[in-house]
Amino acid sequence: METMLFWLILFTLGRTPIDGSEMERDFMWHLRKIPRLVSERTFHLTSPTFEADAKMVLNQACGIECQKELPAPNLSDLEDSLSYETVFENGTRTLTRVKVQGWVPEPHENLTAQGAPVRRRRHVYGTDSRFSILDKRFLTNFPFNTAVKLSTGCSGILVSPNHVLTAAHCVHDGNDYIKGSKKLRVGLLKMRNKGSGKKHRGSRRSRREARGGDGREGSRESLKERAKAGRRRKESARGQRAADGMPSFQWTRVKNTHIPKGWARGGRGDAALDYDYALLELKRAHKKKYMELGISPTIKKLPGGMIHFSGFDHDRADQLVYRFCSVSDESNDLLYQYCDAESGSTGSGVYLRLKDPDRKRWKRKIIAVYSGHQWVDINGVQKDYNVAVRITPLKYAQICLWMHGDDASCTYG
Repeated sequence: METMLFWLILFTLGRTPIDGSEMERDFMWHLRKIPRLVSERTFHLTSPTFEADAKMVLNQACGIECQKELPAPNLSDLEDSLSYETVFENGTRTLTRVKVQGWVPEPHENLTAQGAPVRRRRHVYGTDSRFSILDKRFLTNFPFNTAVKLSTGCSGILVSPNHVLTAAHCVHDGNDYIKGSKKLRVGLLKMRNKGSGKKHRGSRRSRREARGGDGREGSRESLKERAKAGRRRKESARGQRAADGMPSFQWTRVKNTHIPKGWARGGRGDAALDYDYALLELKRAHKKKYMELGISPTIKKLPGGMIHFSGFDHDRADQLVYRFCSVSDESNDLLYQYCDAESGSTGSGVYLRLKDPDRKRWKRKIIAVYSGHQWVDINGVQKDYNVAVRITPLKYAQICLWMHGDDASCTYG
C-alpha cells in the first residue's frame, strides 16, 4: 500500500497541470548566459593533515535577515571565494585563483521570511514523509540511480560520467580535510539477486583453520567443506540484502576533489554556508545515466513550490530514501525548507522537473546541494532549518569549469 501511495504521489507531482501561457513560461528551463570564470594562476600548497572530524553544523550561519544587513559582495570578494582548492589522491594540494568576467549582480530575493516560526531542533518535522526506495526496478534506474554514497558517510549525485556533486563539509570542515577523505571512495548503486555474483573462495581464516597445527594441509575433503560453508554464508547474506531492498555498492576511488575557498578558509575566517558544495572526480568513469546541472529558479518558478532529493539517511540502514517538500524561504544563495532528512543525506542533489522548451518534454536538473540541518541567525534569534545551497549562475560557472577544465562548454546554463 505504501509503495502504491508513493508512486501515485510521484506521478501526480510530475504531472503538475499548467494553465495558460504564463504558467507555461514559469515552469520551463530557460537557458541564460553564464558569467565566465577563468583560471588565472595555480599554486602548490602544503599537503593537508586529514585530521578533522566530520562536522555537519556550523557554529553560526548568517540567515536571510542577517544577510540583509551585509553589504553587497564586490567582485574581488567573489573572486576570492570562487577561487578553489584541489586535493589529489596522493595527498598533494593546489590553490587556483580565478577571475570573473561578465557578472551582473542579481537583486536580493526574499519572499516569505516574515513571521517564520521558531522551531525545535530536529531533522524530521511532524509526520515523517520520507519514502524508502526498495524496488530494484526503480532503485537502479533514473533518477534514483544518480544518488551515490560517500565513504565519509554522506550522499552525493552523479553529474557526469566522471563527476559527483556533494556538500563541501562531507570532505572538509572549513579548516582541514576530514579523516577518511584522503582515500575517499564513492559507492554507486548496484542490486544483486539472491545467489548471483561470482563464487568466492573460502575466507583466509577458513583456509588457515584447514591446515594442521604444524602447518601441513588438512584433508582435501575438510578444505572443500569449509569453502562450501563460507560460500553459503555469503550467498545467504547477499540474498537477504536483495530481498530487503538493500542496495549493494560498487565502490570507486576519487581522483581529485575541488572545494571553493569560500568554504575552505583554512583557519582564516569562518566557512561560509553559501559555499558548502564540492565536486569529486572519479578515478574510473561509470556508465550510468547522470543528472545535469541547472540554475536554481526562485520559489515562484517551482512547480507546486516543491523540491526533491534522495540520499542515504543513517537511520534507514543503507536504504535509498526519497523525499519531496515545499520550500519555505530563500535567499540569493540558500533554500530554507522542511524536507524530512537525517544525517547521511547531506550532500544529496536537490532537483526539479521542468519543461525543456526546445524538446517539448519534461527534464530533471539539479538546482541545489542539500547542506543539512543548520542554526541560522534571524533578527538576533537562532532558528533551525534544513538548508540547501542554490546553484547560482556563478556557482554553475565554477562547477562547469571543474568538470570541463575550461569555460568553453559553460557559456549557457
